[in-house]
Amino acid sequence: MVEEEKKKIIEKLVPLFEKAGRICLELRKQGLKKEIKKDNTPVTNGDIEVNNLITNEIKKITPNILIISEETFTNKTNKNLKNFWLIDPIDGTYDYINNRDEFTINAGLIINNKPEAGIIYAPAKKRLFYSYYQGKCFEISDNKKKLLVCKKKSGKGKVKAVSYSHELKPQIKDWYNRFNVTEHVKMKSSLKFCVIASGEYDLYVAEPRACEWDIAAGHAILKHAGGSITDFENNEVLYGKKNFKNPSLILKRSNLL
Repeated sequence: MVEEEKKKIIEKLVPLFEKAGRICLELRKQGLKKEIKKDNTPVTNGDIEVNNLITNEIKKITPNILIISEETFTNKTNKNLKNFWLIDPIDGTYDYINNRDEFTINAGLIINNKPEAGIIYAPAKKRLFYSYYQGKCFEISDNKKKLLVCKKKSGKGKVKAVSYSHELKPQIKDWYNRFNVTEHVKMKSSLKFCVIASGEYDLYVAEPRACEWDIAAGHAILKHAGGSITDFENNEVLYGKKNFKNPSLILKRSNLL
């Protein structure tokens, strides 16, 4: 798929994601209906409404590309996947339920098992990020569009990390020491990919956890902004793996933090 095709697809999704953001915030204002899934994680009527809206519209835009969403079983048993969408209608459902603002709406387009386009919207923060090609990564906020190039915003000698938890596991601490991390901030959703792409933070390190739909859109965004994403052994992170499980992850704004 060429650059212009991906650009048209992703740009069609921008108003859709803005609409989805308005819907999920309005549903939260009205009072969410919550259930606990088999994996002991919460799901709300907001997750389901956003999922239905996004998947139905993406089917119209790219009818020949399969959709894998966290909130449905459709296509999850397919083997030898190469070209497909990975959708997480609301990443950070705990934050969504608890009136916090870091939750995101996500869609990543996978071509030949690699993330080639992505869009992430943090509706409570009114920050929308998207990318479709190397050097073509953007943020829309305050009614302005700006190009993201992983330009460092932390001061000289500072290395700012985002982490899944305030309490760091020994292995994560070891990686932080290797990269000379000077401070870290807890951030649960895919927003961490975006704030590294924007240069606000420099690093994220995680042991194997979560699933491919949690990271695909963010992977495309950070990659196209000039950042890097590997596992702990410096291997490329590919998609369509068994059970869609993530490997370990190292997200870097640059090789020179």
